[in-house]
Amino acid sequence: MTTSDAHGPNASTRGIRIAVPDDAATAARLQVEFAEEFDTPTPSREVLEPRFRRLIADPDGFVLFAGDDAGGGDPTGYALVTLRPTVYCDGPLAVLDELYVMPALRGSGIGTTLLEHAIAEVLRRGGGEMHINVDEIDVDARRFYERHGFVNVEPGTDYRMLCYIRELA
Repeated sequence: MTTSDAHGPNASTRGIRIAVPDDAATAARLQVEFAEEFDTPTPSREVLEPRFRRLIADPDGFVLFAGDDAGGGDPTGYALVTLRPTVYCDGPLAVLDELYVMPALRGSGIGTTLLEHAIAEVLRRGGGEMHINVDEIDVDARRFYERHGFVNVEPGTDYRMLCYIRELA
């Protein structure tokens, strides 16, 4: 997960909307562009599109688009959030799987607006906590999330939380 952003003069005027299943191709395109920019592996658009369609249709996930004027233009950024049950809070635990802003527009407040809307939507759905995985070397993304109150040290401890991954298929 990578992003870079700051509050900007136009941050509050950016339109944010929740995607509908027919937006799956747009979400897949943005995900591929994101992966290509950071040279990270990702499935093709053809593989991602049905996955996004299912995720967007499921109440346990959502995609937000920024700056596409309610579907009338190309989005300038997007956020992908999934929700799952947990014993650690009363509502679902949210995972901000992706947050991407087009490179030329970073620093204009779009990422902040997307993150704020994602948090608001998670709260609206009864969520109690949000997790974000960030590559250690991605200093810009780490600063961004820390500026918005996210920490990589569990409150009451002095050691970092780690995320372990194992591909199962």
